[in-house]
Amino acid sequence: MNTISVHYDLKWRYKKHHNYQWTTCCKLINTQTSKVIKKTVNGRSVGYWIKGKFVTLNNLRSDLELIPPETYPF
Repeated sequence: MNTISVHYDLKWRYKKHHNYQWTTCCKLINTQTSKVIKKTVNGRSVGYWIKGKFVTLNNLRSDLELIPPETYPF
């Protein structure tokens, strides 16, 4: 049996649902289920289905934030 593991560097996240995060190569990953979400076309709009709601790329850009660096108490 062969296995392949892939490593992604996460850079941005969706403000409303933090488990949806984007990589530096612009792939959307649901970190809760570890699945890659595909970019889709709904009508004439391009975007992603997030939590059962379609979010266009224009609306999405204002709702993205950089993932803050982790701080440790020690």
